[in-house]
Amino acid sequence: MPDTYARTDLDTPTSARRRRFLSFNGDAIGVGAERIARFLGTGKYLLWQTVFVIVWILLNIGGMWWNWDPYPFILLNLAFSTQAAYSAPLILLAQNRQDDRDRVSLNEDRRRAAETKADTEFLARELAGLRIAVGENVTRDYLRHELDDLTDLLHRIEDKLEDQRHDADEPVDPGEPPATHRGDDRSDHR
Repeated sequence: MPDTYARTDLDTPTSARRRRFLSFNGDAIGVGAERIARFLGTGKYLLWQTVFVIVWILLNIGGMWWNWDPYPFILLNLAFSTQAAYSAPLILLAQNRQDDRDRVSLNEDRRRAAETKADTEFLARELAGLRIAVGENVTRDYLRHELDDLTDLLHRIEDKLEDQRHDADEPVDPGEPPATHRGDDRSDHR
């Protein structure tokens, strides 16, 4: 049985593991590579490297008795070559981890977009079903229009009744011809 267990096996008891000084876990190395890559891309790193090179050159040119790297500065070049040899793979490792994160994020975005599309299609089908069901019923605008027509008709009837009451209350003069009502004169409607 292996020392480690999968994170999904939560019901499996684990044995005590010794902590190692160096971890060769891919994630731990990747995290360290990302930290180094972030540091190498900062102005702080460039400032410290410039100060280091200037101090190195001044100590070796200054004529001190302990100038360990004479003028062509071969040891300094070797140090930069070694740094470049390690920096490039660490930066590539950090980029690969970023690509993996981007791929996971893209897959998650695609999954969410598919869920959103399915939800939208479901709601569109439901809305179409409701429109079909409501299409056979009276709509609010239709009912409002019909009520307005009825209200207008009631007002006209009330006006006509009031005119008839008003005409009935007037005294009739015997020498005057009988008054004609608006509704009695049929020639007006033609």
